[in-house]
Amino acid sequence: MNKPFLVKIAALVLVLATSASTAFAKEISKDDPYAMVQDVATITFERIKNDQAKIKADPDVLRNIVKEELLPYVDYKFSAYKVLGKYVTKAPKEQLQEFVMVFREYLVTTYAVAMGYYDNQTVVFEPTSDFEDERDVTVRAIVKDPNRPDIKIAFKVRKDRKTNQWKAYDMIAEGISMLSSKQSEFESILRQQGIEVVIDLMKDKINKPITMDKAEGAN
Repeated sequence: MNKPFLVKIAALVLVLATSASTAFAKEISKDDPYAMVQDVATITFERIKNDQAKIKADPDVLRNIVKEELLPYVDYKFSAYKVLGKYVTKAPKEQLQEFVMVFREYLVTTYAVAMGYYDNQTVVFEPTSDFEDERDVTVRAIVKDPNRPDIKIAFKVRKDRKTNQWKAYDMIAEGISMLSSKQSEFESILRQQGIEVVIDLMKDKINKPITMDKAEGAN
């Protein structure tokens, strides 16, 4: 099983497990990280199934789904800061703000592409653990696909100190962290060329149309 496949499936499942659906008129609470992840997974599977005709006609519909359903449940600012690491303190305020907003759109594109890989997979979650005194939890699950071996997935979810609400910020598939992989991908560019070059690279990915050939994606 190769790493690109794992990363794409991980991205897919993060989308399925960290998004809520206004289309199904159910508001997902951010007070319980385990319930949130499981509830939105169920809802989003149904949303994707019901929108298949629209998606096939116009793959960019996937971007709208991500923006409407995923972003309210993802702490993209925290994720962006994690990816930047030590370079957060080295960037001017205006440039840092631009990075966060472009990274937001970059995630939309990445997850929209990943959603195109949905093919009736099933996610089975491990039992809920006590999180009363926790501020960072890991929600574990297994992706079951009739055509492939099971894949172990872990969702990293954190509690915001100001709002006391939970949001997802990373996922790990078979030991591969999305944030760690992005941090490794960008680190040498940040060190040698600076944040602006990384911003331009992300914009290039964002500007590419979503395709349904299963071969292209935002990496």
